[in-house]
Amino acid sequence: MQLDDPLIFAPAVEAAIDRQLPIVTPDTQLVNVVDLMNQTRLPNVAQPSEQMGANSLAAIDRQPSCVLVMQQKELLGIFTQRDIVRLTAAEVNFQTVPVSAVMTPSPIVLRQADFQDIAAAIFLFRRYRIRHLPIVGDNGEPIGVVSPASIRRVLRPANLLKRRRVFELMSTEVIQAPITASVLSLAQLMAEDRNGCVVITQEDREGNLLPVGIVTERDIVQLQSLEIDFATIQAQTVMSTPLFLLSPEDSLYKGYQEMQQRRVRRLVVSWNWGQGLGLLTETDLLRVFDPIEMYGMIQILQRTIEQLKVEQPLAANSERESLTPGLNPNHTDSSANANRELQDLISTIQVCIESVAQQPDMSPDLRQTKLNSALADVQRIRDLVQGLYER
Repeated sequence: MQLDDPLIFAPAVEAAIDRQLPIVTPDTQLVNVVDLMNQTRLPNVAQPSEQMGANSLAAIDRQPSCVLVMQQKELLGIFTQRDIVRLTAAEVNFQTVPVSAVMTPSPIVLRQADFQDIAAAIFLFRRYRIRHLPIVGDNGEPIGVVSPASIRRVLRPANLLKRRRVFELMSTEVIQAPITASVLSLAQLMAEDRNGCVVITQEDREGNLLPVGIVTERDIVQLQSLEIDFATIQAQTVMSTPLFLLSPEDSLYKGYQEMQQRRVRRLVVSWNWGQGLGLLTETDLLRVFDPIEMYGMIQILQRTIEQLKVEQPLAANSERESLTPGLNPNHTDSSANANRELQDLISTIQVCIESVAQQPDMSPDLRQTKLNSALADVQRIRDLVQGLYER
């Protein structure tokens, strides 16, 4: 393990707070809110992300995905991209509705003094199923917002991402629609399933449906500002195409890099010549760093060790029978030693992860040290397991 390559997070959690968010009053009309959330518009409706310039990509990546609704210094609510999709699906007139009528009131917040590490935000994302967490000062005044996107921007490359595969975290519940589907129907699909995108498919000569594009929440926000007729515009007109496709066997680190370079929040995963589809999102990547997720990985390793306990004696007996005189069957002792070391490592990691999960007030430095130690032990376990299988 390299000391200059931290395994968990960038140490400055302040960098994960997005402070450039628009603030509106309760009587602001939705049409004006959409304009604030769509400060950078594409030159045309349908434009492949691969063809955009770096400046355009960076600007779109920084587009606000929510607004805070405030009365004087009091935070009243929050309004997000997902809300825009929901209201678009319901065919609400954005010209006549104030944001106070459709915002999420009294949102979950985190005091800046309590925001000592990224794990605190990830825990709240998971617990309340949210994607935007306002950070407030001692008097309740908003300072900024933390989101999966803002966290992804400050994460440093992690060894753990390199050693895990896309299929471990991807979702296979992918919403699909044909290229002829209306944008209104796409918004309705997203709203119904609380999903951030729809993968657009097209039938090939053999009758197979292949992924050819994607429409996301952010696209709906941009289209809403253009005041198009959502019921008549088709998916093929507005989708991002061609798609960059991940393979289930790709590393999570490759997914992380592609999201960074392409300024996107999700990637389509494809296998079996397009017949299998999955999605990997920035929220999925954050699960790698969740202590609860790490604890689940320990349980998987424990089951692996139990399986090895059964398989190793059988393999050892079989090999002893086939050994010629003069060969020294000392690999059996080494396997037993490896098994003992594996058990010790798992016990150590379990205690470490439990202490982190059960002590929310633990100092950031101590939490960081414990998690780094646990990850080092996890890598040692992987090496030992691999060695046992190769014997």
